Amino acid sequence: MDRLTAMRVFVEVATSGSFSATADRLEMSRAMVTRYVGEMEQWLQARLLQRTTRSVTLTDAGELALRRCQQMLALTQDLEEETATTTEGELRGQLRITCSVSFAYAQMGAAIADFLAQHPQLKIDLDASEGSLNLVERRIDLAIRISAEPDPLLIGRPLARCDSALVASPAYLAAHGTPQEPADLTRHRCLSYANFGKSVWQLTRGDEVARVGVTSPFSANEATTLMRAALAGGGIALQPTYLVNPYLHSGELQAVLPAWSLPVMTIHALYTSRRHLSPAVRALLDFLVLRFAGAPW
Repeated sequence: MDRLTAMRVFVEVATSGSFSATADRLEMSRAMVTRYVGEMEQWLQARLLQRTTRSVTLTDAGELALRRCQQMLALTQDLEEETATTTEGELRGQLRITCSVSFAYAQMGAAIADFLAQHPQLKIDLDASEGSLNLVERRIDLAIRISAEPDPLLIGRPLARCDSALVASPAYLAAHGTPQEPADLTRHRCLSYANFGKSVWQLTRGDEVARVGVTSPFSANEATTLMRAALAGGGIALQPTYLVNPYLHSGELQAVLPAWSLPVMTIHALYTSRRHLSPAVRALLDFLVLRFAGAPW
């Protein structure tokens, strides 16, 4: 039995609570997942999981085994990463990174493809998610996050500034008029983020500051959904320029109140301080710093 694989399968089942979800995530059959869990139980001479038609839960022995397996897998990953170069000096191994859906779509997909072209022995697993993942529990090597104040428990480097713009489709503006002042936004359909700035948008022009209460018939927790709604004529959306610049250049979207500025945030590459950076993580970090230096957005 490949005990490392069996531990990985068991940890995934214990975390997800599902044999089927584990099979999908690990790209193996459900029967193989069941077999690995059975072999783990035979190896340890203990029942690790309680299975019913509706749920999968850990036994007392399973809880102990889960903690130990997580520790052993983390040590294995550390060893792999710390020695992740071939005799020819090429980087190898697997990296796990996370970023928002919109940044993955607009920037990271192409960036990762270019990085892997330089390091063909590497593999990268990208978790595009709006949630703030626990990097230690999820064994994430690098998180790309956009914020005004990054998590103080993490360390990292700024990659680029994140500017935003108000945008709408030409069809929407033709039908509803173009705002001339921030106060005009109160008479428009505004597409807002569910997690922040849902009802109040802040704009500045020189020393002027305007805080506008907006009506949001449609809100979402990520930017690409709101961008698609704006392209469909759904209203005025507050969008990161790294995502909408191509549509502004093509004319599919138009800037609204371009003389006014929106709050600026920073795109950070963040990582935990629990271990030294592996050569592969450091190479990816250096690559992203250079790629996004003087970013056009």
